[in-house]
Amino acid sequence: MLFFPFLFLAMASFGQGSAPQKKLDSLLSLNQRNLKSDSTKIKILTEVFRQYMRMKNVDKAEEYVDKTIQLAHEKNLKKFSAMAYYRRGLMYHGRSDYQKAEENYYKAVAEFSSIGNLDMLAGTYLNLGALYGSIPDYVKSLDVNQKAIAIYEKMGNEADMASCYTNISTIYQRLGNQSQALVYMNMALKVFAKEGENTRGVAVVYGLIGDNYFEASDRELSEMNVMPSQKIKLALTYYNKSLKVSEAIGDIGLMASLKRDLANLYSSIGQNEVALKLYQKSVELNKSGEDKEAYAASLYALGNFYQKENDFENAIALLSNSLKIAEENHLLDIEKQATLGLSTVYEKQKDYNRSLTYYRQYIAVRDKIFDQEKEKEITRRQMQLDFGIKERDYLLKQKLTEAELKRQQQELALKRQQLALSDKEKALDLLTFQKAKADLDIQRLAQDSKFTNAKFEAQLAAGLKDKQISKQVQQIKFDERIKLFLTIAATLILITAVVTFFNQRKTIRLNKIINTQKRELEQLSKVKDRIFSVVSHDMRTPVNSLISFMQLLEGGNIEQEKLNRYAASLKNNLTYTSTMMENLLNWAASQMQGFNPYLESLDVHDLINEVILSLHAYADEKGLTIRNLVSARTYCKADSNMFALVVRNMISNAVKFTPNGGTITVSTISNGNDLEIKISDTGIGLTPLQVEHFNKPGYLGVGVSTLGTNKEKGTGLGLLLCRTFINLMDGKISAALNPAGGSCFKIILKK
Repeated sequence: MLFFPFLFLAMASFGQGSAPQKKLDSLLSLNQRNLKSDSTKIKILTEVFRQYMRMKNVDKAEEYVDKTIQLAHEKNLKKFSAMAYYRRGLMYHGRSDYQKAEENYYKAVAEFSSIGNLDMLAGTYLNLGALYGSIPDYVKSLDVNQKAIAIYEKMGNEADMASCYTNISTIYQRLGNQSQALVYMNMALKVFAKEGENTRGVAVVYGLIGDNYFEASDRELSEMNVMPSQKIKLALTYYNKSLKVSEAIGDIGLMASLKRDLANLYSSIGQNEVALKLYQKSVELNKSGEDKEAYAASLYALGNFYQKENDFENAIALLSNSLKIAEENHLLDIEKQATLGLSTVYEKQKDYNRSLTYYRQYIAVRDKIFDQEKEKEITRRQMQLDFGIKERDYLLKQKLTEAELKRQQQELALKRQQLALSDKEKALDLLTFQKAKADLDIQRLAQDSKFTNAKFEAQLAAGLKDKQISKQVQQIKFDERIKLFLTIAATLILITAVVTFFNQRKTIRLNKIINTQKRELEQLSKVKDRIFSVVSHDMRTPVNSLISFMQLLEGGNIEQEKLNRYAASLKNNLTYTSTMMENLLNWAASQMQGFNPYLESLDVHDLINEVILSLHAYADEKGLTIRNLVSARTYCKADSNMFALVVRNMISNAVKFTPNGGTITVSTISNGNDLEIKISDTGIGLTPLQVEHFNKPGYLGVGVSTLGTNKEKGTGLGLLLCRTFINLMDGKISAALNPAGGSCFKIILKK
């Protein structure tokens, strides 16, 4: 029976559509447009290699699978690399390239295990079981199927567990243990039937049960409590049950396969006309489908039927067509069967040269399938022996044929009457070939006997293994209870330790936060004290001066010169008081929640000109020169009011601490995405200690106000306000000593 083992197919694939190349072009275009190396890019690469797989372009599929795996590993997204390995294994599995399929399946197993994807892990083991069953390596196949069953049992996934039962049943069936195979088939059928009678799983198992009865020996039938006379009837009953379900669900592949099975049955009991119609119907069904492997298998089955009936013309046509499809689609199993069938046909026609040619191809294909050291050693020795005998026999005949042709050419030129002698020599060649073939048949029988013994030993070993397993079950259960108790105890201890650890970490973290907040509150307290000190002291003097001045004006007996002198002094005091009040109000606003700057693109040149113009009279009193070296149309991102206040404070400070006749310079330097604004003067400058204090990251203090070069007063709030506003605008500010003398302040803002 040509039922394929159950395979696990992860996730529904995209529809093929009527234009695969158009879909591929769309995916490639999408891949080129997406330049980011992220999960979206990985998903696009996944769809690209899957489309190449659908289009049978193995090289391109390999290329994009490698790209997907590389990017997935870089981003530590193993769920994508695991699926890539899995699908590449599935691709090679379908092409009968079992070594590459096995390598990729085990890479997928490793990655699915690491991410804890039990469903895909079990599915990969299920596919490995099908792979080993095809090699065949039944011990490994049973082992991986049992691993899959253990996972599915843990997950409560009965449906996929039933697929494992089905695959195990086919292993026992191929080992000739039909009674044990029937046990697993019934287990699978019980699960599949829960979903309804008309399901694919039920149809497959019915077909396998029919196949089981059909292939069972008399000894196996007796173990199943079945009389040999009931064999055909039971097989026919289950085949028809399977066919009925297949037709109900419209599964053309299963219908075609069952037609072949029924044809084989009718052919075995001599009803060749019925068998022929069924073989032809199987070919017709598969021809209309998209499964090239099933179509090639149907062509082979019909061609093999014609070969047995000695209808060589139809046999050669059908077997050649089957071989062609198998070669085009890399279907090695069918290619092996078709080449052996063609070798048999030409041997019956006494065309020994062609027979040997196809037999050599059969050996080469069989080596492709099994030459990965996955088959048992006895099978490999059988293949090597068969090929060696055929090779020597073919070379011998080829030499004789070439010598004969050469001799014929010479003799035809000299003497045609020696044709009779040539015929005798050809007959001798035929006898030589037949003798070599008879020797080969003897070797085949010997190897078959060895294989039978090996199979019996494998069955015996499997029985002993089952007994050992049953003895170990009780010990395993006891060990599991001990492990469970120890695991629970260890888990409780671990949870207690983890909770304690995290509580300690939380306490340490909270202490750090409290200490930081304490330092900030202390700094703010100092600022508050300084502000109250300034307000209490510096506000009282100008107010008292203003009251005194008003009293003098009320008396009306003050001289004009004295009045002018008092007015100038009062103006200086009120100017200082106004500046102090403005800075205090701005600083207070900056400390309020919800106070955020409005960042916009500002023309630095124009804004600095406006500030210089507002301070021009103040600078002229000391004969200072303020130079604006900022180029026109120089922009930065800032809040206009905040930035103007910062620049005004900086230049005001420079005017205050620069002697008469000095120079104040404002310039900019472009540094990538940043703009550096430099305000320097030729004044008395800051001390190194003041510079270090200002440049500290946690600077919150209010400096002690220092008199200017002309005894100008200050509040000590200006630099604090500048530092606060620059930070609010995502900028940086720093102070340094001017190499030419004086101070230099640098402001860095985004462009």
